[in-house]
Amino acid sequence: MTALRIAEIADIIVVDGGSTDGSLGLESLKQNGVRGLLIKTGPGKLSAQLRCAYAFALDQGYEGIVTIDGNDKDDPEAIPRFIEALKQGADFIQGSRFIEGGVAENTPKSRDFAIKFIHAPMLSLASGFMWTDTTQGFRAYSRKMLLDKRIAPFRNIFNTYELLAYLSYRVPKLGYCCREVPSIRRYPMGEVPTKISGIAGNVSLFRTLIKACIGGFNP
Repeated sequence: MTALRIAEIADIIVVDGGSTDGSLGLESLKQNGVRGLLIKTGPGKLSAQLRCAYAFALDQGYEGIVTIDGNDKDDPEAIPRFIEALKQGADFIQGSRFIEGGVAENTPKSRDFAIKFIHAPMLSLASGFMWTDTTQGFRAYSRKMLLDKRIAPFRNIFNTYELLAYLSYRVPKLGYCCREVPSIRRYPMGEVPTKISGIAGNVSLFRTLIKACIGGFNP
C-alpha cells in the first residue's frame, strides 16, 4: 500500500485480531501512512474483527469501507477500483480473481473447486446475483448498506466466517447495487496461509454456507 500511495486516496486502518509477528509497531505504522490501529481483545474471529472495523469506520463518519486481508495474498492494486465503484453508487463490491482482469495464482486445487462449484454457485442461486468469488474478504461496502436494519451486521451471531457468506446472500436479496471487480490473489508456494484447515474447519464453513443460503442469519 505504501508503494501504491494508497494513503493518498484512503485512510488506512489496521484491525488486529491477535497478531504476534511484530508487524504492528506504532512507528512502522506511522511511516507507512496508517491512520489508526484497532485491537480486538474480545471473543470471536474474523466476523468479530470485521464488526470492529465497520463500527469504527461508521462512527468516524466514513461513507465507504474497503476491507482486505492482512496475510499478503491480496494485491492492494485493486483498491482504487473498489473506491471508484463506491463513488459510482455500488453498495457491495466483491473482489474476484475469476473474472476478466483477475488473477489466481497457486490456489489450492481443493479450494479452487469448492469456490467455483460449491460456494459461489450456491450463493448465486440463493441471492439472485451471479457471484464468482465468494470466500475472500477483499470487499467494499457503503455506509447505508451497513446501517440497514434489515441486514443488521453487528449482531453477536457473527463471530467466525458467517458475515462473508451472509452479506453475499442478504445484500442482493434486498435490491442493493452489487458488483465484482477484478483482483489478484496469490498463494505462496508451499504452506498455505489460512485459518480454515482440516475436515472440521471445512465442514463448519459448509454449514455456515447452508445456513446463509436458507436465510438462517436474517434478522
